[in-house]
Amino acid sequence: MSMQSELQDGELDPGLSTVLGEHRQLINLAYRFLGSLADAEDVAQETYTRWYAMSREQREAIASPGGWLTRVASRICLDLLGSARARRERYVGEWLPEPVPDREEWISGRSGGSVDPADRVTLDESVDMAFLVVLDSMTPAERVAFVLHDVFHYSFAEIAEILDRTPAACRQLASSARRRVRAQQPPVTTNARRADVVRDFKQAWEANDIDALVRLLDPGVMTVADGGGVVTAEPHPVQGGEQVARFFVDVAGKAPGLTILERSVNGRPGLVAQQDGVTVTVLAFGMAGDRITNIWAVRNPEKLRPWTG
Repeated sequence: MSMQSELQDGELDPGLSTVLGEHRQLINLAYRFLGSLADAEDVAQETYTRWYAMSREQREAIASPGGWLTRVASRICLDLLGSARARRERYVGEWLPEPVPDREEWISGRSGGSVDPADRVTLDESVDMAFLVVLDSMTPAERVAFVLHDVFHYSFAEIAEILDRTPAACRQLASSARRRVRAQQPPVTTNARRADVVRDFKQAWEANDIDALVRLLDPGVMTVADGGGVVTAEPHPVQGGEQVARFFVDVAGKAPGLTILERSVNGRPGLVAQQDGVTVTVLAFGMAGDRITNIWAVRNPEKLRPWTG
């Protein structure tokens, strides 16, 4: 029986609203695992498909539908993460997580579209672009154990059922992942200070002021661009203050009429570049103190659908 038929007659499934109420949780979970809103949507849909593939008696026998949905979604994500290496080998250029706009920007009409993914993804430190990049460096098992325990507060006994390992092994996986995160954590920079630095970067970029850009950049700053082979993007990371500053000035020179807007990207101050009113690049920033340490530039149009107005 399809989900649509269940929706048309709630009496067929008294727990329907409870089950569908888990949709936001599944999207939040899968996005942190996969770094892709599109993939997160697919995972949620596949999870519900498996739920409704069971008979009503089987579903009613499940004591915690939410727990069942989470376990199934996590296992689907684990399978996808396991095959990610092969997919990345086919990906053209650098791969970055898909950026998410702030809900308020959707409400104010700054972004368009009939689907509002920002309404489904909770924007907190666990979707900060720097955090997602670190997650992507983990093994699939580390990522699942860490996200489920440290972000969603599942017990290691519950995680053990998903990973088919002992609770002790899952604890070790989460601990290893936690060390990776701590090793990459710079000194805390408040969002207010981040906004000031990003605004200064925008103004210096618009003025083609290389010296001003260099003063805002950490000497070891790295820029990574993701075009996915669909649009032009620097195929390799650009590193070093002066090199990155000149890179951005060159980009502006090759794109006359580029409009730079201040926007929230994954819950942090960022920038959006538009050409003729169309979003062509979303920039997320990593910072240490008052200096920019990382710039992640997402240009792949497939990853910019939530930003297209």
